[in-house]
Amino acid sequence: MAGAGRDGDPVAMSSSALLSARRQLAALRDELAAARAAGLSGNALYQADLASDLAAAEAAYVAAAVTEIASFRAQLSGPQLG
Repeated sequence: MAGAGRDGDPVAMSSSALLSARRQLAALRDELAAARAAGLSGNALYQADLASDLAAAEAAYVAAAVTEIASFRAQLSGPQLG
């Protein structure tokens, strides 16, 4: 099954994607805090790059969460068609 996790389980795939996205977002937030503590708040190029990375990580996390919710809903009541 395409997009399935271990043993063809789509929930395992979406859960691992959600955890991965969450870890990436947490790592970037930690990096932002460390950068501020190190006095890099004034480095506009670095801050812009980090803000871009954070926005992408937040979008990936939300997408993974929505996918997991939809997967659970499909397991409970069947896929929504139409």
